[in-house]
Amino acid sequence: MHATGPDFIRKALLINNQEVLLEIRFENQTLLIDTLYGDWDHNNEQLILQFVKDWLEPQRDISVFYEKLRQLPALSYMTQSFAGLRLVGIPDLFEALIWSIIGQQINLPFAYKLKRRLVEKYGRAILYQNSNYYIFPTPQCLAEASIEDLRGMQFSEKKAEYVIGLAIKFAKEEMSKPLLQSLPTVSAQQKALTSIRGIGIWTANYALMKSLRVPTCIPYGDAGLLNALIRHQLIDNKTDIAGLNALFQHFPNWESYLVFYLWRSLAPLP
Repeated sequence: MHATGPDFIRKALLINNQEVLLEIRFENQTLLIDTLYGDWDHNNEQLILQFVKDWLEPQRDISVFYEKLRQLPALSYMTQSFAGLRLVGIPDLFEALIWSIIGQQINLPFAYKLKRRLVEKYGRAILYQNSNYYIFPTPQCLAEASIEDLRGMQFSEKKAEYVIGLAIKFAKEEMSKPLLQSLPTVSAQQKALTSIRGIGIWTANYALMKSLRVPTCIPYGDAGLLNALIRHQLIDNKTDIAGLNALFQHFPNWESYLVFYLWRSLAPLP
């Protein structure tokens, strides 16, 4: 679905139901966006710019967050080691929910394999310079998938049912990003999501954090988050919810960013 190089990232997506392959480069403190495949007209330009803002959030001033990090010795190094890192989003709510369902109770490498199989079978592809760039499947496409096909990709039966059921809801417009955004509170958004079969509070918080960019969402119980907190000696064990909450009280309206930085801390530095 995307590829990275030393100074660029390429991403395939649908804009007004048209296939587009973007290349984003960083030069002179500026992001330069070009279309390697597809049309760049005035209408598409605004949608492309909005997608990049929703995806990479280059416009976000994170200096307040860094001030909070500097106040905690265990985390202050992040302002240097991860300097400039923004919370990478998933603008497509449907993709964010499917991805979080896929990742439930399995390790990350296997989750990536399942997502790749799903995308390669049901997503559109753009061929550019002998490489395929895939676009995440539409709800309409996945709504027509069979449980047997997903089981053949090593989805559990329950996950196959959840994926197809969610796709049907989106295809019928019973759930959508605008619908969720129209709800008055985060609690109402969480309730709307968790009413869908296969979506618990962890999945709801993950999607709200990554797609709607709700700043206060914490995916409680997330194994990576808990491991990072233990590694930084910020909690004693994985059941130390009081310690977790005490830490996040120092980061009001930056909880999701702290989660993202703690996840990042689990990967080796380049």
